[in-house]
Amino acid sequence: MENVLINKKRSSNEKNNRERIIGVADTTFSRVNMYPFVEEAVKNAINEGSVGFNIKIERYTVPGIKDLPVACKLLFEKYSADIVIALGMVGGEKIDKQCSHEASTAIQQVMLLENKHILEVFLHMDEAYDKLADKKDKRKLNEKKLFSICKDRSYKHSQNALALLKGKNELTQFAGHGRRQGANHVGQIKL
Repeated sequence: MENVLINKKRSSNEKNNRERIIGVADTTFSRVNMYPFVEEAVKNAINEGSVGFNIKIERYTVPGIKDLPVACKLLFEKYSADIVIALGMVGGEKIDKQCSHEASTAIQQVMLLENKHILEVFLHMDEAYDKLADKKDKRKLNEKKLFSICKDRSYKHSQNALALLKGKNELTQFAGHGRRQGANHVGQIKL
């Protein structure tokens, strides 16, 4: 368990100045350590002055994605997290997709039990496959693409977590704007 306290100077008249705890559950199965991107997003938001409260990050690392639901639940119950970011990597085989679905379903149950958000930051390895012309090997993992998707998705979801901690209307300005995590935003459709 890693525990990081990120302090910000606050004026005494700031609203909502109690410390907020962001839980981060991640896995040893992942090929990319996504935690530093969460930390970077939080530190950048503090340095930009867009966060008006102290933030403590509690980290809980488990073997794989099917272990994430319990880690998330413990981050809420034992470590008093206000929100949790679940970082997981899903293998490229069919069985891995099934495991991902099971983990996702359990994460949804934890959210409903706790009445708190868990931002599921799953990266499916097949998102980073290059298609090959050779029919024997139809896919090849592009490690640079994998890393880039992990960084973008975990950073942007960390920004979403901070927004949700500020209040239920913080993301309203972006509703229907085609925002993406792990890729470029696609934009809003207006007819």
